[in-house]
Amino acid sequence: MKVIKNQEFGGERPLYREHDLRLEGVTIHLGESSIKETYNIEAQDCRFEGKYVLWECRGFDVRNCLFVPTARSSVWYSRDCRMTDCRIEAPKMFRRVSGITLRNCEFTDGQEMLWDCDHVDIQDCRIQNCDYLFMHTSDIRIDRYRQDGNYSFQYSRNVEIRNAVLNTKDAFWETENVTVYDSEINGEYLGWYSKNLRLVRCHITGEQPLCYCENLVLEDCTMGEDANLGFEYSTVHATINGPVHSIKNPTSGSIVVRGTVGEIIIDENRKAPADCIIEVVAP
Repeated sequence: MKVIKNQEFGGERPLYREHDLRLEGVTIHLGESSIKETYNIEAQDCRFEGKYVLWECRGFDVRNCLFVPTARSSVWYSRDCRMTDCRIEAPKMFRRVSGITLRNCEFTDGQEMLWDCDHVDIQDCRIQNCDYLFMHTSDIRIDRYRQDGNYSFQYSRNVEIRNAVLNTKDAFWETENVTVYDSEINGEYLGWYSKNLRLVRCHITGEQPLCYCENLVLEDCTMGEDANLGFEYSTVHATINGPVHSIKNPTSGSIVVRGTVGEIIIDENRKAPADCIIEVVAP
């Protein structure tokens, strides 16, 4: 493998179509497409300033590197990407990428990131300012994770999340086959129009959660005081521990609350079959 150490590059395509290359302590200054159409690339302790860094690349391993804000849209149309111990300050990372592994990375500007990707594996990461994260992305596995930003996971499918804190309005809209374990989900209008959304031992806050859902499952979850008017027009099977602010017009299934319910609203706007069984039992 060819090694380049402690050098600086800039302009357009300085390392275009390289392969079997290791970069150590390299700085990529302003420019475009610095490592485009490459394969088998390693980068250690590098700094990336230009945009479109790793486009149409196959197989790269980036460790302890920094992507500054001008390095926007750095990883598109690529596959087999691994990033470890990196700090990414640039927005719009990862579009149409297959095979992404992220370990102990921090993203400070996650705007419009991870769109149209597949086979994503994330552990010990934090993503901030991440509106519209994971749009149309599939086969996602996440563990020990925190995100701050709205409209996440829209239209995603085949998702498993564990041990996470998700601060995100309008999360999981029109998703399919999503399971979340042992996590905290904070934000309004959670999971609307989803199919096969399953929440296990999760805490849920925010207005009007889990409406218009198909085959919704909650197992031993808790709900915050502001989680009002939940389950409207949803088919649901739920067990909830502790108080629930209000339940409105679930369509079918069952809801068992081991605590109290402030209000149960079943009115003339309910939808057939309108036979959901709501049971309130002592905790």
